[in-house]
Amino acid sequence: MKKGALPLNEKLPAEPELMIFYGVGRSSIREAIKILSQSGFVSVQQGLGTFVISRSGNDELSNKLQEADFAEVYQVRKVLEFEIIAKACQFRTAKDITLLRERVAERGLYAQEGELRKCIHSDIAYHTLIAESCGNSILAQLYKTLSVYVEKFFDDVYTDTIPFIDSQDLHIELIDQIEAQDAEKAVEVVRKIIGNL
Repeated sequence: MKKGALPLNEKLPAEPELMIFYGVGRSSIREAIKILSQSGFVSVQQGLGTFVISRSGNDELSNKLQEADFAEVYQVRKVLEFEIIAKACQFRTAKDITLLRERVAERGLYAQEGELRKCIHSDIAYHTLIAESCGNSILAQLYKTLSVYVEKFFDDVYTDTIPFIDSQDLHIELIDQIEAQDAEKAVEVVRKIIGNL
């Protein structure tokens, strides 16, 4: 990426091509793309593919985040969350709502089964989907970058899935408000979710 082998806005080859080219399995390719996305080099666009968005990534931001304490990271995440929710109410599509309902159901299932790691991952993915539906790729990318550190914090702090069970209904209600395009109520639900952490 940094050497400019792929120009900006270039679409990456499909997973099967990358698997053959690099001689690795699908999971390795997906993990590499996830890292590139979280580092700000590529943007994964559902149904369209993965595109190069930067040659420098967000190394400076990542370095700052690694040095920050969680309270700072979480404060920025909250500020982003409120703006993202309001915009998601405006720009969400029917497909976004369907994907959110699938993800929240997965989150609930893992929570009920006590699968903490999977539950945390699904929770982060759920909130990331909302960010992706907000109609602002920069907000979405910032949120994704912060979420890497939030997920690490959740891994360290939570010992069981009870907090995720307790907040499941709020996560479902949030989708309902986004679907209804009621930004005021959606933001209120997010305040309650944040209060449960």
